[in-house]
Amino acid sequence: MDDHMVCVYAANGQILAQQVRAFLEASGVPSMLRGESLSKTHGLTLDELGKVEVLVAQVDEQRAQALLASAESGAFQLSEDADVERS
Repeated sequence: MDDHMVCVYAANGQILAQQVRAFLEASGVPSMLRGESLSKTHGLTLDELGKVEVLVAQVDEQRAQALLASAESGAFQLSEDADVERS
């Protein structure tokens, strides 16, 4: 990873942060998490306690922001060839 990491998302807890990280990674954007250790040991997610940042290399910041914006707006779609079970 690049030494110049930037925060593209601040999650309230590890679960959401892991979901965002998995989304970025699946889209080809390497990422890492930086967060409050209390969220792991005590499960706290009150105010800044439990805040976990999703970081990407500075060169990937625009792409990550665009991906997150498309997901937030509902515009993100799986490609036609995505391996998804339909029920």
